Amino acid sequence: MQVARPQDLKLKRLLKKFVCVRVVQGNSLNLELFQFDYDLTFAAFFMNADRTIYGRYGTRSSQEKPERDISMQGFVSAIEGALELHASFPENRRSLADKQGGKPRYPAPERYPTLKRYTPLLNYGGKVAQSCLHCHMINAAEIELLRSKKAPLPDKILYPWPLPGALGLQLSPAERALVVNVVPSSAAHEAGFRHGDRILSLEGQPILSTADIQWVLHNAPSPAKLTAVVKRAEKTTRLKLRLDADWRKSTDISWRGSTWPLRRMGFGGMRLKDVWDGDRKKRGLEGLALWVRHVGQYGVHRAAKDAGFRKGDIVIEFDGIRERLTESELLVHIFRKRKAGDLIPVKILRGNKRMSLRLPVR
Repeated sequence: MQVARPQDLKLKRLLKKFVCVRVVQGNSLNLELFQFDYDLTFAAFFMNADRTIYGRYGTRSSQEKPERDISMQGFVSAIEGALELHASFPENRRSLADKQGGKPRYPAPERYPTLKRYTPLLNYGGKVAQSCLHCHMINAAEIELLRSKKAPLPDKILYPWPLPGALGLQLSPAERALVVNVVPSSAAHEAGFRHGDRILSLEGQPILSTADIQWVLHNAPSPAKLTAVVKRAEKTTRLKLRLDADWRKSTDISWRGSTWPLRRMGFGGMRLKDVWDGDRKKRGLEGLALWVRHVGQYGVHRAAKDAGFRKGDIVIEFDGIRERLTESELLVHIFRKRKAGDLIPVKILRGNKRMSLRLPVR
């Protein structure tokens, strides 16, 4: 007999205070109301019946470990915070106003040109999986639309939903916005954040989770000046967080499902990964060294294959760049500096042989 864990029992008890609704597809999703990181596998909204949003829960930073930034304890803590905000409603309505975003481009995902093949309802009488519009397709559709209009991709699109790590903060997955590490010389360190701080609010918005912080950061300008209120040793402290023009650039986007159109357009369907230090030393590699771990084989994803790239190649120079960059940083370079139709010179290492190839930008 399996014994229920205390946090599971607590969660069950707390959820009885809510009307719980589960949405399992992006079809007909109300994009005016449900604005969140669409690349997640799990996201939760805590809302009042009048659609006031108390907060969000759910975050991610890895393809291989999708649950390392969330936990049952953290979810329970966020729920308790939402109930506290609800108990003070509507007196606190003004502080919650900015948790709702502006008007989106389209009210529903299937209005995007690349998603028009989807219908508002799933085809439960036939191919259910094929009729399901996945949330990550929404970000991808926005990228495709901007690219089709030859419009530049803004940082908000290239670096969506920045994690606190972009500021130099690491938060506990088991507590409500609890700082467990501050990177030296980072923006957070310069602002005065310390280990053990609990972030109560950011830019005036009550914080229940990492997702709430990401909401503020996603909508922050570049550069930015943000005000944080933290609880430290039973005292409340106000901190000023100053972010420079490129503060988002340390964000890793490689795990995101919505980067597939970026890889198709910029990498010809390749996936790249930084060569680890031990292998670099063995091969005598310094600077740029990105291992080609996947090459698209079919349709519009085979441009790199047609250009001569193979799985196992190591990219050692890309568009004249030789310094060490991540896959994310190289993708962003393409969409900031290059346009569709360009041919990018690339130097690779295949075994012990160095080769020069040209990669088309779509």
